[in-house]
Amino acid sequence: MSTTLAALRRQLAGPGLKPVYLIAGAEPLLVIEAADALRARAKELGYLEREVLDVEAGFDWNRLGDAARSMSLFASRRLIDLRLPSGRPGKDGAAALVDYCAVPPPDTVLLVTANDWSRKHEGAWTAAVERAGVLVAVWPLKREELPDWIGARAASRGLRLSTEAIALLADRVEGNLLAAAQEIDKLALLHAGQAVDADTLEASVADDARYDVFRLADAAIAGDAARALHIVAGLRAEGEELVPLLGWLLTQLRILLRLASAPNVDAALRSERIWPQAREGVFRRALKNSDRSHWERCLEQAGRIDRIVKGRDELQPIYAALGKLPDLTAWREANGWRELERLVAAIAGTRRAAFLLERA
Repeated sequence: MSTTLAALRRQLAGPGLKPVYLIAGAEPLLVIEAADALRARAKELGYLEREVLDVEAGFDWNRLGDAARSMSLFASRRLIDLRLPSGRPGKDGAAALVDYCAVPPPDTVLLVTANDWSRKHEGAWTAAVERAGVLVAVWPLKREELPDWIGARAASRGLRLSTEAIALLADRVEGNLLAAAQEIDKLALLHAGQAVDADTLEASVADDARYDVFRLADAAIAGDAARALHIVAGLRAEGEELVPLLGWLLTQLRILLRLASAPNVDAALRSERIWPQAREGVFRRALKNSDRSHWERCLEQAGRIDRIVKGRDELQPIYAALGKLPDLTAWREANGWRELERLVAAIAGTRRAAFLLERA
């Protein structure tokens, strides 16, 4: 069947999943978040094994049939994650998808995602998907729909935006949902739990000094280690907390990992819709200087910092075994900032810091 994003969210709250899902549209943020929600629900329901198939030039569609026939090695349920950026599988792909949908394998969910979509993409294969499962066509929001979307997203982040602030933000982002999401995340860090009116929003956007956490990420990704470390020192001196700061760094690192994993960087950058667009050059240079494994190590280091700050690092079981849990708050904070310096230097491409991450 064909459904909407809202209906999909309601379905995912139900007891089970359909055998096949196609989530397609030219609005990358909505496609990404819908697919992430489905993956998360599948994991909750025991679909613990996941196989990713990236469709690019020369892709062998026999791999889909092989995946359907193969037995799960580690779990009774599995997810096949088929990424079809163009939304056009071609003759062989369409046939493979029709065959798959005719007899979907048991205890398996096929998720197909596409970053381009129109009525022209539809055909026998999409009809087969609708018979076997669910097709979610994600259409770009209309200008008049954007304020409601911004208000709902802000509320989900603990922000209360006035009607005037929502209108101002809608004008600023010009329909770019990824840009809107980034601005809302920034505002949530700066004004969590507070009411934000148009004047406050204008001041927050204009006051560059209050965006140090975001300038930190930009300086590190741009390869300016000295400036990035200087910002870290300033944030620490001002009493900033590490966990909110890590949130933004994690967002940027995940973007870099997705870009580094993409077969076509140009297409991936268009999908991410980095905002403002001038930042694309910074991301391109960072990708040239480091490969996927580097960004994976950076993400692991960010996770390590989070565990240190929250008291879930490797010292916890040691002290628990000794029967005593001393107050390690000061040590954790100092160690967390020290590990953050290593992470920032590694993101900036400092060879010594990258070497230390490899050994950590």
